Amino acid sequence: MTRILHVLDHSLPLHSGYTFRTRAILRAQMAQGWDVRGITGRRHTAEGPLVETIDGLTFHRTPGEITPGSGIVREWREIAALTEATAALAAEWRPDLIHAHSPVLNALAALRVARRVGVPFVYEIRAFWEDAAVGNGTGTENSTRYWLTKQIESRVVRAADAVVVICQGLKDDLISRGVDPAKIAVSPNGVDMEMFGTPVAADPALRSALGLDGADVVGFIGSFYDYEGLDDLIAAMPALVQARPKAKLLLVGGGPREAALRAQAAASPVADHIAFVGRVPHDEVENYYSLIDVLAYPRKAMRLTELVTPLKPLEAMAQGRLVAASSVGGHRELIEDGVTGTLFAPDDPAAIARALDGLFADRAGWETRRAVARRFVEQERNWASNIMRYEPVYHRLLADHRAAKAA
Repeated sequence: MTRILHVLDHSLPLHSGYTFRTRAILRAQMAQGWDVRGITGRRHTAEGPLVETIDGLTFHRTPGEITPGSGIVREWREIAALTEATAALAAEWRPDLIHAHSPVLNALAALRVARRVGVPFVYEIRAFWEDAAVGNGTGTENSTRYWLTKQIESRVVRAADAVVVICQGLKDDLISRGVDPAKIAVSPNGVDMEMFGTPVAADPALRSALGLDGADVVGFIGSFYDYEGLDDLIAAMPALVQARPKAKLLLVGGGPREAALRAQAAASPVADHIAFVGRVPHDEVENYYSLIDVLAYPRKAMRLTELVTPLKPLEAMAQGRLVAASSVGGHRELIEDGVTGTLFAPDDPAAIARALDGLFADRAGWETRRAVARRFVEQERNWASNIMRYEPVYHRLLADHRAAKAA
């Protein structure tokens, strides 16, 4: 049985788009008959044993916590600790292939171990670390640190035996850096339709408790980062309420921008039309999807959002919800305007209000659009089929590796 070791930033039981994609990959690979395990670095902050099984998946942890020190010193310590933990696991478990997932800290550790034990190395990029830092507000574009991180990322990509990216935007960027297109596979974000593809009925008690009876409900479910553009969505509400007095905004989740967004909403002239729910357990998220008419994703225009496709719009489509999103590159890869969703100009609250008003004014077309969007997810973004994109990459690398050993 082929053994695949996945080197990760963090995993379940933490909840994020990153951990849900990881879960889908590992579950699908196990269904293929592969033996898979994951190992996380020190950025996995959930308490637990050094080896734990969650949802039938086995994860190993890197001992210790993130240590104090300057950014670069701290990060090299993280790499060293993850390298040591991964090497120990590889010596014991003897994987046939090591598959590292971004950020590049994980890839640096995994590459060292793969070369040390002599197995193929795959690097999967879900976002460029330097652009993610800008999007999260922890870095600035064109800084020395940004340039250095990009150089390291490019170096690891060239050293990898194969590279996987989550969207065409990332592939195009790597090609522009001189990377051979034949080396890059695309495995797009997807939805586990068995777990997330059956919408639940709306809960009347929950709807009433949230003050949504009879409302035209716009919602966002996810993490509150600056690049998500939720400040623009809140700023759009006065115009939307003027056009549609029954409009309400439901914000589910949390994150670094939560306090600022709550303050902005409280100061809005339509504050009573904006409700924050906070974070909810993942197994309860469907209950909130069922209350929302239109899921809005007003991501701001920047390199991160232009290159990277998000997961949440796909989940909304799978749940049979309408989707409205800013026309950044990552959204344009997922959403066909007027067919599977509605696109509006980024960084423009007035455009958001007009787009949402137009959707509520055209209820006659809702069922057709929902059906088309869900069919797109089932056929093009279903993890049951997405997993097949890894198989030829693995088989090629393992065949080449066996041939090299036999020579």
